[in-house]
Amino acid sequence: MSEPLDIVILGGGTAGWMAATALVSLIPPTRCRVRLVESEEIGIVGVGEATFPEIRNFNDAVGIDEAEMMRATKAAFKLGIQFVDWGFKGSNYIHPFGVHGPVGMDHIFHHRWLRARGLGSKREIQDYSFAALAARDCRFQLPETRSTALESAYTYAYHFDAGLYAVYLRVLAEQRGVVRTEGKVRDVIQDPETGNIRSLLLESGEAISGDLFIDCSGFRSLLLGKTLGVGWEDWSKWLPCDRAVAVPSERDELSPYTRSTAMEAGWRWRIPLQHRTGNGYVFSTGFIDEDEAAASLMRSLETKALAEPRMLKFQAGRRLVNWEKNCVAVGLAGGFLEPLESTSIYLIQVAIMQLVLLLPGKIVDPRLRDEFNRLIDLQYKRIRDFLILHYKLNRRDDAEIWRYAAAMDVPESLTRKIELFRHSAIIERYRDGLFPPTSWLSVFIGQGLIPERYSPLADTMPGDSLVSHLDAFHTDLVDRVEEMRRHDRFIDLYCGAELSAAPSATEMRL
Repeated sequence: MSEPLDIVILGGGTAGWMAATALVSLIPPTRCRVRLVESEEIGIVGVGEATFPEIRNFNDAVGIDEAEMMRATKAAFKLGIQFVDWGFKGSNYIHPFGVHGPVGMDHIFHHRWLRARGLGSKREIQDYSFAALAARDCRFQLPETRSTALESAYTYAYHFDAGLYAVYLRVLAEQRGVVRTEGKVRDVIQDPETGNIRSLLLESGEAISGDLFIDCSGFRSLLLGKTLGVGWEDWSKWLPCDRAVAVPSERDELSPYTRSTAMEAGWRWRIPLQHRTGNGYVFSTGFIDEDEAAASLMRSLETKALAEPRMLKFQAGRRLVNWEKNCVAVGLAGGFLEPLESTSIYLIQVAIMQLVLLLPGKIVDPRLRDEFNRLIDLQYKRIRDFLILHYKLNRRDDAEIWRYAAAMDVPESLTRKIELFRHSAIIERYRDGLFPPTSWLSVFIGQGLIPERYSPLADTMPGDSLVSHLDAFHTDLVDRVEEMRRHDRFIDLYCGAELSAAPSATEMRL
């Protein structure tokens, strides 16, 4: 039997400990040994308090108990994202984690809604979403597992403290065999012939050698960017925000959704956790200065601040490839797309799970590397287009950033999607990528893009019957939602955490 693959992870935080946990949980110890190098002296950026439903697949795969994890991270449930003032001042819609309409009808339901709208129906598309109605009423219950049940028409994610999630995963990973080394990297030693990374030389003098290196060093990208020289693709012309200022405040309403409110030079988030509320302002220094943005955020707080605001600098974009030679970047070391749709942890997750599937031997097969890079490239570009969509479709004329965004040229891949929906209400379906058609539908309609026509498949039912059918479905949804527990009560019963009065040092996360 061949020797196990020696994998060295540089950096802890969410990315590093997710990678470590997955590798020791999913790969037999006869196939790989995992060592993680990090320094307590180096702060972590953190990548979010809000997640996407796919995080549940990761947790299930590595054997995490949901209620236990939620208690440890002071988590709450998330049914979607509310967008306030994005389409225009006064607009308000929810991007729900679930379909619009009955289960199994998402391919045709919005066409029927469009027809009913033409017949005089006044209901919004989100009035037919279980997740959206439950979110707005601050209700929650676990979805049904029966695929035909109405209560299976939605899913959920979490709001949690990303720093506490990393701590939770560290304990799990070390119990399962990950070896952690405390220390800062002084030098990276490369093979003079191949350019592969051979070892990390620490300030202590210890050399950590390995066969495969995972770069979780954050924006520094110490291995992939600095050492191997992989270039950067700048997407800031489409996603102009380059700063985020964040501050925690006292807990207020424990709503099961993230709120994103458009501001004068970007947007503001509100993320409720069990012990506090996360707040932040993502903005562009091309349209507002840092001090003014921080002051604007502090004025907008709905509860008392628990710390001083913290500023983070970033640029939207990604490394040209995420796997070069024997180094794979995971998380911020490979790219960053602003937190508008809570995609940062998802991008960590998808990189890790693809690496597990494509794990090389001691010598990297370029076919595995190329396939990994192809799949990650698709993920980044499809998420990029979806984020740009929010900016491009705005109809505001009250601030320079919104006028710029509405007028900007966008990638051809996004232009094609917009025009296809505008003309015929058709939404592209793809296998590799985060956002399903219901997500695109939420933003298209939510920001005011009403198609010129709908599918003739929507004409199979008489008009009056169609409107009556939709009204009855909406009534059924409302009745089911009213039967659900209040979100805060469900959390108390399912995963209530012991709450402290002050935030910990790990609790300010982008």
